[in-house]
Amino acid sequence: MEVTIFTETLVPAPTTPRKEINMILLQAQGVGRSFDGIDLFTNVNLQIQDNSRVGLVGPNGIGKTTLLEIIAGIATPDYGAVTTRKNLSIGYLAQNSGLDSSKEIYAEMLDGFKELRAMEQQMHALEAKIADPATAKDDATYAATLKQYDQLSNDFREQNGYGYEAEIRNVLAGFNFAPERYHDQISTLSGGERSRLALAKMLLSRHDLIILDEPTNHLDIDTLGWLEGYLRGYKGAILIVSHDQYFLDHTINEVYELSPRGATHYTGNYSQYRQQRAANLDQAWKAYNKQQEEIAKLQEFVDKNIVRASSTKQAQSRRKQLEKMDRLKRPSGEQSAHFHFTAAKSSGNEVLKVRNATIGYAPDEPMAGPIDFTVNKGERIGIVGPNGVGKSTLLKSILGRIPFLQGDAVLGANVQPGYYDQDQASLNPKNTVLEEVWQEHPTTPEKDIRSALAAFLLGAGDVEKTVASLSGGQKARLLMTKLAMDHDNFLILDEPTNHLDINSKEVLEQALEDFNGTVLFVSHDRYFINSLADRLVVLSPAGSEIVLGNWDYYQEKQQEATNPEQANNTGVFGTTTTQKQTTNSQGAADYAAAKADQKAQRKLQRRVDAAEKTIEDLEAQKQAILDEMALPENATAAVKLQDMQKDVDAIDAKLTDAEAEWEAAGIALEDSEQ
Repeated sequence: MEVTIFTETLVPAPTTPRKEINMILLQAQGVGRSFDGIDLFTNVNLQIQDNSRVGLVGPNGIGKTTLLEIIAGIATPDYGAVTTRKNLSIGYLAQNSGLDSSKEIYAEMLDGFKELRAMEQQMHALEAKIADPATAKDDATYAATLKQYDQLSNDFREQNGYGYEAEIRNVLAGFNFAPERYHDQISTLSGGERSRLALAKMLLSRHDLIILDEPTNHLDIDTLGWLEGYLRGYKGAILIVSHDQYFLDHTINEVYELSPRGATHYTGNYSQYRQQRAANLDQAWKAYNKQQEEIAKLQEFVDKNIVRASSTKQAQSRRKQLEKMDRLKRPSGEQSAHFHFTAAKSSGNEVLKVRNATIGYAPDEPMAGPIDFTVNKGERIGIVGPNGVGKSTLLKSILGRIPFLQGDAVLGANVQPGYYDQDQASLNPKNTVLEEVWQEHPTTPEKDIRSALAAFLLGAGDVEKTVASLSGGQKARLLMTKLAMDHDNFLILDEPTNHLDINSKEVLEQALEDFNGTVLFVSHDRYFINSLADRLVVLSPAGSEIVLGNWDYYQEKQQEATNPEQANNTGVFGTTTTQKQTTNSQGAADYAAAKADQKAQRKLQRRVDAAEKTIEDLEAQKQAILDEMALPENATAAVKLQDMQKDVDAIDAKLTDAEAEWEAAGIALEDSEQ
């Protein structure tokens, strides 16, 4: 097995084309790894077939990178084994690794095709030999040379010998390296550029299996879209770890979820995995609860009948049944944040109006303008556009931190804006986590601040740490804690998903969806944009355009605009024929209606869940009082029993209301799904 590791150096892979189809390339059987005697994960079984598209997911710290290194042959497992097909070529791209080379960009890419270039040189030599009159005089030599040339040229053609330089140019263009940069020294490039080149060389090496650990770092949205298309057409197997759900949705068709006890296999992309996982978890809870009910009934029978002569044998039989029962483990998932945002007071209907605005830092160098849009109460609006166009600058100008070069932004009545800064500049690195929050909320009891921090996964072991010692993800969750405690009604968020793992991002999406205020956000996270945005403000140097939909709808409209059969205008959302305008408006209206229906269903489902939880809590309270009333010492305490009975009656009244709410919400939910 040959492995190419893109950490410090690159080892060229063989260019022999793969001939096997739908064969198993690699298997991990019972693989486990431990550190300091503690198991990180155990009993991992995983299989990768020819042309597989596999995503590896799991919570931070579970060992995804460690497992990738084991699969790539860089690290050895403490348990189990990894077996591969003979002569399997593996390329491994480590997280945040960059290409380390003293060569020029194009020369480095050519190095991956040494065998093809050697064949090309040999072909030229044979061509010269065939053209040599001396060879032509010797029929046997001429025939042998011609045969050798025919075989070599056929091999050269099959291995894309006539197209490899075009492929290099295509890949370099995909990673934003224009021809005028081909002679740039790699050693002079930025870390992000060298990371992109490492990925480019990996793709050009044509391995049987490529393993990518967070390959979307340092890539903008356009490059991500290009990479997704390239990977879909890649003639090899792919194993990916990524926090970018949209990227996973568009590149993989199966998922392994890593946990301490193994890896669970799912078919489909990331969104389908989430649906299957939720269904499996729901089924597991149903099976567990059903068994718990059965256990409770059996135990109750044993407790009541074990001392009765007439039924002791039956009770003993039930007890043996309990002892032999294969008890299901309580279903559990990884720990995740569970925060929410609430507005202390309601704003007016018009939250923000940006009028004829131009943004930038110097009048003679504007970034974008004119910009015009309105934000209404309850909307979730995303701002998108190319890097450097001024998306973050626009947010800061709206907040008055950077003056507009032209135009203005007006906040509506009773609007209280809260700001999330992707640079995390508002955090004091010298403060402890507890001090950072307490200084802004000095009258809040310490236990309440600790509870708020715990909701964002900043527990007892974190609150005494200094802000400077926190990871990027911990700082992001600290900022979210402060934002949630301010209870503003207009959240202005600049790249809020940066530094967050997948679980935290999904909780954030739900929290913002449930928020009873208004949201304006900048994000490059396409999955997040799709999940949250009602409308998009598309920024360009020429100004702004409004899209009545999410990221996918925006991409669909872009494709239509660039297709001459469907659109004849130069702008993506400019004026076309009346028929086209009508079609677009109807499509946007349909999308908005569908999103509103989905939102309404989610709210109804939350009503049902909340009512069920209330009923469970009330029944537990009632049972606790009844158990206390049944105690022998309370049998003669008439006054105390009367008071406890009043408590029971009050709970019964609350139960009646909760059951009525549960029934009404359930009927409404059923009607909405029809």
